[in-house]
Amino acid sequence: MRKVLKWGFAVLLVLAPCILVAQVSLPGILGDGMVLQRDIPIHFWGTAKPAEEVTVTFRGERKSAEADGFGYWHVNMSPSNAGGPFDVVIEASNKIVLHDVLVGDVWVASGQSNMEFPMSRLKDSAIEIYAANHRQVRFLKVKRAYSEYPLSNISGHWELCTTESSRDSSAVAYYFAREIQEREKIPVGIIESYWGGTVLEAWTSGRALTSDASLMPVLAVRSKMMDDIPRTALVVKEEASLREQAKVKGLPEPLFPWRPEPYMWQPAALFNAMISPLTPYGIKGVIWYQGESNTMIERSPFYERLFPVLIRDWRDHWGQGDFPFLYVQIPNFNSSSSEDWATVREAQRKTLSIRNTAMAVTIDVGDPNDIHPTNKRDVGSRLALLARATVYGEHIEYSGPLFRQVTRESKGLRVSFDHAEGLRATGEVVKGFEIAGEDGKYQVANAVIQGSTIVLSNTIVVAPVSVRYGWSNNPDCNLFNRDQLPASPFQATLPALD
Repeated sequence: MRKVLKWGFAVLLVLAPCILVAQVSLPGILGDGMVLQRDIPIHFWGTAKPAEEVTVTFRGERKSAEADGFGYWHVNMSPSNAGGPFDVVIEASNKIVLHDVLVGDVWVASGQSNMEFPMSRLKDSAIEIYAANHRQVRFLKVKRAYSEYPLSNISGHWELCTTESSRDSSAVAYYFAREIQEREKIPVGIIESYWGGTVLEAWTSGRALTSDASLMPVLAVRSKMMDDIPRTALVVKEEASLREQAKVKGLPEPLFPWRPEPYMWQPAALFNAMISPLTPYGIKGVIWYQGESNTMIERSPFYERLFPVLIRDWRDHWGQGDFPFLYVQIPNFNSSSSEDWATVREAQRKTLSIRNTAMAVTIDVGDPNDIHPTNKRDVGSRLALLARATVYGEHIEYSGPLFRQVTRESKGLRVSFDHAEGLRATGEVVKGFEIAGEDGKYQVANAVIQGSTIVLSNTIVVAPVSVRYGWSNNPDCNLFNRDQLPASPFQATLPALD
């Protein structure tokens, strides 16, 4: 059962105008064309005159609640099966009627720019957008916002998936929603809450970040960033001057490195403004695509600890138990030596230890020269594949080979995999494996496929103890299973001998 809303003093100030009006009102997430989550209690909430009775009518059920002393009310209706369209009627001193409401599955699509990547930027955007007419798919795009404290409302409204509306929708979320809707024959709602270039800690609540002492270095990195603001401001001013000079002289505008605005990387700021207001709304689960901004050397070591904290944090705030959290492992990209993409991928792989999570590997569909690869169809489809198998119960293969264990061979190592039926390489030679001895110096390994395992050796490494696969920002690796799903990069060491 969803937790009862807890309103802070700051939230009271934000919503005070609504209370003074003394008419029943609703948060922005509740509106015409919305999709409500099936099979769980349906939550309606808002403001009214203090002590006023508010009545909600939906699908023949009628329930009432009294607004509290601050004017806040909430009503939980009985769980409902998929269907629609329906009307929702909310009555107090005034009356609100919401039209074209569907009941189905609601997914939150969140992360940074590769989740934000719109349909209009696809290589074949004209064709895809023209075909994007699906009345049973609805999108709500949350407007970018940040806050020092948790908010209770968002700016955004529900839209049908049409040629016009899909243009600015997340391409990954669109492909995911389209496939789920077509296969499950139910309405699908996508809440789009993302912001390009943002870090994981900005999407995590302050309570979660400060309750774990091992995450204090994350806050230290933030402090260093803020200490550097004066110097950064001077650099930005100089860059602006150089641009203006180029414009006056009729020269091409010089290019400079992208820099985040301080608030968009502020720990908890995006959670407060773009996630917290969503948590009273019932959902099926989350699809997540983020990690690129955390590849910086000073941030990447903390992703392994931070990502599970975010997942548990969101689940705790929604109060719906361990709902599905499906995510994308960041792809290949020819980044600079100041970034460590391999460590973030490994952190994402290890997060599979968290219950009811699944990971779409994309190491084969990135673009070495573009941090925003245009192939979003495969990404959305692989997320849908995860959902079809782990959420909707289809008996299908949904993952590429995942590292299980490493054991010692006479002169090498044997690596075993899960999801490895029909293990194969694209090409004559298996690429991407390296082994190292106690000295930690990795050498390219000769790799031989044997069933669902791979035997690794190198004449230089006489007694190997560790192995890694696809371990670089832009690795050359080519291991797949029978279903043409790529193996996840990984790093592992032999268990210590007793």
